[in-house]
Amino acid sequence: MDTEEFEIVNRVANSALQVFDLEDYYQEGQRVALDISGWLLEGFVLREKDFRESLKNHDWSQYGGAFVALYCSTDAIVPAWAYMLVTTYLLPVAKKVVQGTTAQLDVLLYQEILDGLDYTPYEARPVIIKGCSRKPVPQEAYVLATQKLQPVAKSLMFGEACSSVPLYKKK
Repeated sequence: MDTEEFEIVNRVANSALQVFDLEDYYQEGQRVALDISGWLLEGFVLREKDFRESLKNHDWSQYGGAFVALYCSTDAIVPAWAYMLVTTYLLPVAKKVVQGTTAQLDVLLYQEILDGLDYTPYEARPVIIKGCSRKPVPQEAYVLATQKLQPVAKSLMFGEACSSVPLYKKK
């Protein structure tokens, strides 16, 4: 038997199909949810003098290089300036600071990255947005990627090359 007639050919690798893997754009680094309720009187009342003193005495170095999501776990009414003041302490040490959840933080990180990408390699080509990942990719990132890729791609699919779900085809 001739071995050439049984040669395994990777048709996906030889196709024009472009794989867009959101996992490639995951920003490595510690995510920290910082609850400011601990700096409020009984977790609910913001006394400016005490709040400022607590912030001044806090060890901010523990957030070095981290992505920080500021939130308040109680139903306290927290003025905007309080989050802003905490941010002034975090900016010199943290990679990024947001008000919200760590999930919202991840969405923002993906949005910033996806907004800055060059999508010309995907122009007029079939694109598959890879579905499986080992890193935490928020669902919103897939929606953001779709918005960026649809205007340039010939077609969009989701999943893996062997089992993809068609999403869009340019007419």
